[in-house]
Amino acid sequence: MLRRMTMTAAAMMLGIGAAYADPIEGNWRTQSGETAAISDCGGGFCITLKTGKYKGKGIGKMSAEGGGAYSGSITDPAKDKTYSGSGTLSGGSLKMKGCVLGGLICRSQTWTKL
Repeated sequence: MLRRMTMTAAAMMLGIGAAYADPIEGNWRTQSGETAAISDCGGGFCITLKTGKYKGKGIGKMSAEGGGAYSGSITDPAKDKTYSGSGTLSGGSLKMKGCVLGGLICRSQTWTKL
C-alpha cells in the first residue's frame, strides 16, 4: 500500500513538472535546417545545436522576459562570435535576433518547433 502511494505521488510530481515547462523548451528547426535544443539550464534557457557541422556546440543563453519574449546572448557558430540576442515566441515559431552596436545592426531568423 505504501509503495503504491509513493509511486502515485512520484507520478503526480512528474506531471506537475511537465505542466510548468516553458514553451520555448524543446527542439527547434533553424532557418538553415539544423536542429537546436533549448533546455532549462538554471537561471535561463541554453541553446545547443543537435545536428549539422557544429553539432554539440552551445550557441546561446536566454532568459524569459514574459509575454513570449526572451533576451540574452546568441553565438554565430561559424564565426564563433557572440552577440546580444533576443527571441520572440509566437505559437510554433521562434524569431531569433542577434545584434551589435547596441541594436544598430541586427540579423534575425525564424525557427519552427519540432
